[in-house]
Amino acid sequence: MLAIKCLLMGVTHEQAAGVFNISGRTLSRWIQRFNASGIDGLTEHSRPGRPRKISPEQAVHYRELIRHPQQADQTHWTARKFHGYLTEGLQQEIGYRTVVRWLHEQNFCLKVPQSWPDRQDEAQRRAFMGQLKEYLQDPDIEIWYQDESGIEGDPRPRRRWASKGEKLRQPYLGTHLRMNVSGMVCPRTGEFYALEFTHSDADVFQVFLNHANQDLTLTRSRNVIILDNATWHRAKRIDWGRFEPVFLPPYSPDLNPIERLWLLMKADWFTGFVAKTIDELITRLDMALNWIIKRKTGNQIMCCDGNYLTHPL
Repeated sequence: MLAIKCLLMGVTHEQAAGVFNISGRTLSRWIQRFNASGIDGLTEHSRPGRPRKISPEQAVHYRELIRHPQQADQTHWTARKFHGYLTEGLQQEIGYRTVVRWLHEQNFCLKVPQSWPDRQDEAQRRAFMGQLKEYLQDPDIEIWYQDESGIEGDPRPRRRWASKGEKLRQPYLGTHLRMNVSGMVCPRTGEFYALEFTHSDADVFQVFLNHANQDLTLTRSRNVIILDNATWHRAKRIDWGRFEPVFLPPYSPDLNPIERLWLLMKADWFTGFVAKTIDELITRLDMALNWIIKRKTGNQIMCCDGNYLTHPL
């Protein structure tokens, strides 16, 4: 009843579960019982069946095994592998469904690991963060983040909710339509600037810089543009105009907040979208870029909330 009362007073689902030291699954079950039968639905009744097969002491050990599978000479766990280890390796008499239910109760779920570059130089990353901190403390410096992104006419299918047994299909044309976007964002103001191209190279990047120098109103005396180490960014013939280039540490896309905007744009505007012609792709891309340009406040929040230092608003 106290948990339900907390929810009615505006406490979030996660906070209520944490206060009462219960899983989110348990709290959801309480909510369903309350909605169905009111306070009477929260009354605990005698439960049939034998006691749980997993004791509290065993649960502590099993949670440690799930988090560190190398302790059992494993690289990862699935429910079936873990059940097999318990029954064959530890000689436990326990059913597969009991193991699955216990995993859910402990808030474990299957996740696909995120690919992460293994050649990052931590010393270079620390040096970059120190330099960035100095830039942010200087009121005469404006920081811009730049990057390119490719947009496919046949985008990769994304996961979505559907009914069990329903088959989801997405058309595929195989025409290999593609456009490239060069963009830059200022986290302090949320201003976003982008141009569309058919490809990326040093000449195209120079065109982008020329237009950015001409079109953008730069209010500060120094304008630092942070970008990755693409070969066309490093070309010696590049004329930076009013911008001062600062290159990210190798293999560090996580330090470039514009990457978040690309992911958001593709998720919101190109999920399930298939272009039959290049004109359809360009029209859709125009709409997506204009949407990002107009959401300055959203750009500020998204680009200032990351693993890099926070930009003062």
